[in-house]
Amino acid sequence: MIEAKEQYEKRKTYYERRFSSLTPMINRLSNLRLVTFLAGSGLAGFFYFRNDGSLGISIGVLTVILFAVMVIWHQTLKRRQSYLRLLYENYDQALKRLADEWKCFRDAGDDFIDPAHPYSSDLDLFGYGSLFQWINTAKTYKGREMLKEWLSEPPVETGLIIEKQEAIKELGKNLAWRQRFLAEASLTKRRLSSPKGIIEWAKMFDATYLRLEVLILARAVPIITTLFLVLYLTTNRVTFWYPLTGFVIQALILLAGKQRGKMLNEVYSFRESIKVYEKMLERFEKRSFQSKYLQSLQKGLLNRDGKSASVQIKRLAWLSELIASRNNSMFLFINILTLWDIQCMISLESWKEKSGSSLGRWVDTIAELEALSSLSIIHFDHKGWIFPEITPHKSGIVAVKLGHPLLRESVCNDLSIEERSGILLITGSNMSGKSTLLRTVGINLVLAYVGAPVYAKEFSCSILQIYTCMRVSDNLGENISSFYAELLRIKQIVSASKTQTNIFFLLDEIFKGTNSQDRHAGAKVLIQQLSNAGAMGMVSTHDLELGNIERESDRKIRNYHFREYYKHDQIHFDYKLRPGISTTRNAMYLIKMAGIDVDTLSQDVKKV
Repeated sequence: MIEAKEQYEKRKTYYERRFSSLTPMINRLSNLRLVTFLAGSGLAGFFYFRNDGSLGISIGVLTVILFAVMVIWHQTLKRRQSYLRLLYENYDQALKRLADEWKCFRDAGDDFIDPAHPYSSDLDLFGYGSLFQWINTAKTYKGREMLKEWLSEPPVETGLIIEKQEAIKELGKNLAWRQRFLAEASLTKRRLSSPKGIIEWAKMFDATYLRLEVLILARAVPIITTLFLVLYLTTNRVTFWYPLTGFVIQALILLAGKQRGKMLNEVYSFRESIKVYEKMLERFEKRSFQSKYLQSLQKGLLNRDGKSASVQIKRLAWLSELIASRNNSMFLFINILTLWDIQCMISLESWKEKSGSSLGRWVDTIAELEALSSLSIIHFDHKGWIFPEITPHKSGIVAVKLGHPLLRESVCNDLSIEERSGILLITGSNMSGKSTLLRTVGINLVLAYVGAPVYAKEFSCSILQIYTCMRVSDNLGENISSFYAELLRIKQIVSASKTQTNIFFLLDEIFKGTNSQDRHAGAKVLIQQLSNAGAMGMVSTHDLELGNIERESDRKIRNYHFREYYKHDQIHFDYKLRPGISTTRNAMYLIKMAGIDVDTLSQDVKKV
């Protein structure tokens, strides 16, 4: 972490200096541009009205050229400064992440929160203080979606996880490339919308515009009309009716396609996204990578004719700029004279024929790179974390010094959950760390399955389907109580255990919405049923009587506990997991700390 901090600070300072150095240059150029325009205009007018028209016109033309060059130069410097500002902000955000200030990041993935998901809400994958908020750097719509899918979908096959691990290792080392790649996606003025519309548009190829007769008509008719117009204006060989007839014919041709304008406007609406995709793909294509996963992504960046994705996207971006000219006040005349809309449609349909079916794959490639880059942050920032071993032939989880990745000062524990002893029963007093341990195991499994490092000294696991029942609350809109909602989650886990062989569950204080006798009986039956079905998992409980299950199950269910200690009339926890049943309780002490007279309460209870 110290090494990462030093690199972040060094690069942040560098880009801050570069950004600041451009400010006076931009200001001077802005002033020079104004002086050039005023001086040039004044001189041109002076000589023109002094009967030296040729010199005045020459100065005027030179002024316009110089002014245009300075405008372009000024815009280039402004864009460069904006890019440097984004790089500075990227490194500043990286430092905030290291300083544990990441909960202020704006994108927490609140739109991905799904209480019905088997585990995402319980494991804090999305929302304030979530795994997504901690690592996400994706800026495109699809990139955010991709990271969300990887975190919340069931794990994939072992081979693909290992390939992702190698890709994340390589991207983790390429800090500068990752930050520049991220900055390209941030250059747009507004948040990128869903690319679904442009992807569907690209697939709808209309061969009509590429037919030979259409091509000849679209090219020949404007040339003939323009020729008649020139002849009418420069000679007496043709009358006004010739160019007018051509205009009318071309206007009728344009009116024949009612849907054309809608299709062109759709492309225009995505022009900012297209430009971003172009820059991101170009940066990825120019980089050489060693990992198999990244190389396979690069190989997919070709169209039907073998041309690179960035070149094809650049052409689409250029076409979108041509379409943007339709908003010009003079466009109606130009459109009729040149059949501009038809020319654009021919170019677009030609583009779609060659590359339209590939656009969706290219956008997905960008999304995967953003997701991988987000996950590679963990590897760069935490060199001491390890990439887990995925064990396809040995079911279970074995961890040494396992900690919670979202807790700055997480206490680490060892644990082993395997087929012959697949369920851990965790007892302990309030606030001792039971729920945190369950979430620690769950969130590290999620990281393992997306190819990321985990917070542990050693970690191996098989492919397991995760289910949790931890945070359950009322749903007033559907008239569901918290107890019934808990039953629905339990039912989901039981049903899965009957049809799948790789279930891993995390249950926190199950059946807490009923009386102690029913809670004990129900929990005991549930744990035994899940054990008999071959499911593995962890159960936290205050019910110490459940500890008898270890002996009854022949240690297929094992007891572990957390404990607390008291010092100077204060309660303390070491959050260390120990074998056996808890021997301490702290509820009455905590009640006393809340200001309730425990002695009076005990006397009143005895009277009753």
